[in-house]
Amino acid sequence: MYSVSDFRKGLRIIVDDQPYYVVEYQHFKMGRGKANIRTKLKHIKTGAVVEKVFSSNDSFKPPDMESRNMQYLYENTGEFVFMDTTTFEQLTIPADNLGDAKWYLIENSDYKVLFLDNEAISVDLPASVILEVVSTEPVVKGDTVSNVTKPATLTTGLVVKVPPFVKEGDKLKVDTRTGEYLERAN
Repeated sequence: MYSVSDFRKGLRIIVDDQPYYVVEYQHFKMGRGKANIRTKLKHIKTGAVVEKVFSSNDSFKPPDMESRNMQYLYENTGEFVFMDTTTFEQLTIPADNLGDAKWYLIENSDYKVLFLDNEAISVDLPASVILEVVSTEPVVKGDTVSNVTKPATLTTGLVVKVPPFVKEGDKLKVDTRTGEYLERAN
């Protein structure tokens, strides 16, 4: 059981018999009354965002979710194919279920796939991934006077803003939470 003091971004809870995860939360207190928590919750299956207010003594159950180690194999017309590393069973996950995680999936890499009611709903990503630059504009002499960035397309199709010294073929470390360039990788 969770209490409101356990709230953090990404915490998965059951509210009104529906699975949600916490997007935002804010503690507030009005005068002599008890403390309340104002939250934004996103439905795990539908993606609908709702705002709810909870009192400080409310408690919540975690949803009955299962996590399996799976290997990402390939993408086929908007569907991503994973293979269970223990049973070798293949599973197809639509791009809608993955959301922005699809931009950070690297073929033949292992990920934890989260299941709710035997349906794959999301993929746990590492904090950062290393992707190769497929195309970017060449730097123009004189453009490096100030803090200038340019767009670069990576192997997964993700476009990030990078410093002018980055060229095609470079490997970049990208933050999976924000989608921003972190550094060049060796």
